[in-house]
Parts: sequence; C-alpha cells; structure tokens
Amino acid sequence: MAQQTFTPLSNMEVSAFCSQMAMILHSGIFVMEGISIMLEDTLDPEEHALLVQVDQTLQETGILHEALRKTGAFPEYMLQMIRIGEETGKLDDVLAALSAYYDREASIAQTIKNAVAYPLIMVFMMLLVILVLVTKVMPIFDQIFRQLGNEMTGFSRAVLNLGTAINRYSAILIVLVILLAGAALYFGKSRSGRRQFCSFAIHISFIRSFMEKLAACRFANGMSLTLSSGMSPEECLRLTSKLVAEEHFSKKLDACQEAIENGQELSEAFTKAGIFTGLYARIASIGDRTGALDEVMQEIADRYQEEIDLKFTGIIGALEPTLVIILSLIVGMILLSVMLPLMGIMSSL
Repeated sequence: MAQQTFTPLSNMEVSAFCSQMAMILHSGIFVMEGISIMLEDTLDPEEHALLVQVDQTLQETGILHEALRKTGAFPEYMLQMIRIGEETGKLDDVLAALSAYYDREASIAQTIKNAVAYPLIMVFMMLLVILVLVTKVMPIFDQIFRQLGNEMTGFSRAVLNLGTAINRYSAILIVLVILLAGAALYFGKSRSGRRQFCSFAIHISFIRSFMEKLAACRFANGMSLTLSSGMSPEECLRLTSKLVAEEHFSKKLDACQEAIENGQELSEAFTKAGIFTGLYARIASIGDRTGALDEVMQEIADRYQEEIDLKFTGIIGALEPTLVIILSLIVGMILLSVMLPLMGIMSSL
C-alpha cells in the first residue's frame, strides 16, 4: 500500500496522541497493541486513516518513530524524542513528557492568539481611521484653508500629499495589501515558509536569543532522559543533538562532543563550548560532581521553559499599550497639524 502524507497535527492533537500512548504503555500494553486499541476507538475518518498507516508500518518495522515520520503529520521534535525513548527504554516517560510539552505549547499559542487578536483588530480600526483622515478629511481641510486665503504647510502638507498619492494609486495599494496577506499566510502556515522565516529571523538578536534558549531547553530535556537511562555522555550527546535544529547551538554541541572525546568532563565541556553559561553552567557542574546530572538537566530545562514563558508574557503585555500609544500619537499629530494653524487663522479674522 502506498504511503500517504497527512495534514500536520495541531499541538493539542499531538498532546492527545502522546497522552493516550503514554497511558497505554504505562498499563503494560505494547506499542503495536496500543495503536490497534486507538484504531478501534477512533471515529474520525482522517485519524482512522492515519492510525491504519502507522499500524501497517509498525508491523513492517516495529519502530514507532519511523512509523509516525512516514505520515508527515507529527513534528520533528516529537519524533526525535520518541526515538530517544525507544533507544533508552523510556518510551512511556518520553510520551508523558511530550504530552505535557505540547499541551503547554498549545496553551501558549492560544494565549498569544487571544492576546494578539484585540491589538490586531485595534490596529486595523486605527489604520482605517488614519486612512480616512488622510484621504477624505485632509482634502476638506485643504479646501477650507484655500477659502480662507492660506495653504497647508509642513507636516500637514506632507500628510495631504500622502493622501493624494494613496487616492491616485489605490489599485496598486490594494495589490500590495493582497501580496502582503499572501506572504503572511505563506510564512505563517506552510512548513517551507516557516523555515525561510526562521532562517531570516535568526539574524535578529532578540529572536536569536529566544531560539537559543529554546534549543538549550530541548537539549537539557533530552539529556535528562538519556542520562537517567544509564547511557554514556557520548551516547547521550549523540542522541540529544538530533533534537536541536538551531544551527548556532548545533555547532556548540559539535564542539562539546569533540571535547568529551578528548577526555574532558561533561560539565567542563558544556562550559567551554558555551552550551550553558552563568548559573546554568554552575548547576551543571554541581550535578556532574554529585552524580545527579540527569536531575539537574531536568531542572535546567524547567528553568529555561520558565524564562521562555515569562518572555512571551512580557512581550504580549507590552504590545497592547505600545500600539495604543503609537497609533494615538499618529492620529493626534495629524489632527493637530491641521487644527492649530486653522485656529490661528480663525482667531486673526
């Protein structure tokens, strides 16, 4: 049977899948039997087709992450984590952790949508008001000035000229708006678009810092799972490095692997490669010396996650008042540039 590529699952759908599989494995049921149980319970045709393909691939290979990968519906981070879980014998724990992770990702995404929806509506309405002011109201004021024997100057003249240009080239403006909307959909919805956007955004210092924190969080989480299974540091790094897609952080991991191969201790290699700095480097060093590095890695992952969540919350909290201030200033400047000269003319009559 030909392999079918499915629509990527949402974070909530991935979380639900991982949660069900974790419960099945915790109860002592094997992976293949668990997929068969899920297949019997599902009523959705799309989900049924996906599970049928996963079940068939599992019967051929017996490897869960490969069966899930061939559907094209599951995120790469999840697949790599499941691979680690299969190789370390901790698949049930990995799936439970993935369920919590994607549940948190869905919650963050929903929070962002809810927080951004109102500012976007407000921006649209304010831009509409500005557009009406520039294209319809300003020409009326220009007529009033001319009737009073004066002309607009300075900022008000520039705004009037802008409105005239918008009226003249409105068709081109509409085409540009449509192109921008199409580009936003492409970069926001398609996988290739998101990859291209990320390759561009990585050059922005703020976004690069955020992506490095996310990479460090994923790395620490993967190291915690692999170290707790009793694997060697070299093997842990080999498996966990596949979780990280961020290029700059991947280079640090390569340097770390080389340092360990040359006989350096794991915590020292972390510090010299720049994987962990400051407090996190000291925590990793203490964990390495006390033999509790797996627990320390989990603590580091949790702290990175808290930092990421706080940064998101701070950005969202600052977005709305900033937009209000900027747009209010623009509208105020436009109105004042007309009203103050007009008041001066009227008072001199």
